[in-house]
Amino acid sequence: MSLQLKLITPTATVMDEEVDQITLPTANGEITILPGHVNLVTKVVAGEMITKKGNRSQGFAVFGGFLEVSKDKVSILADYAVRAEDIEVGRAKEAQERAQKAMKDKATGQDFRIANAELRKALLELKVATKHKRIVSK
Repeated sequence: MSLQLKLITPTATVMDEEVDQITLPTANGEITILPGHVNLVTKVVAGEMITKKGNRSQGFAVFGGFLEVSKDKVSILADYAVRAEDIEVGRAKEAQERAQKAMKDKATGQDFRIANAELRKALLELKVATKHKRIVSK
């Protein structure tokens, strides 16, 4: 038995395939979904999602959204999601630096909140990329 996983963002379908298990962060903590899981709707929070199929694992950086489980079909509508192997480490480091600078320059208001979200996204991408690509940060 397997699960049909659809991972969708506002800009693309990141994944649409069968997997054996999914582990991801939710508002109530990390959960693992296996075939036969009860129906569920919950909020997804920023963090690492891992899918397994056979002996192969795949990592993703996910940043917010919602999860629905229904009859071995899993739909994740994420604000942002990227496969670990698709993360461009150099670009993520540049985004981290830009966000840190913006946070120093704009200590209050909407600009600070945007910069903070961008910083969290960049740090998450770097964490997931480092773990799954075995990259050593410089």
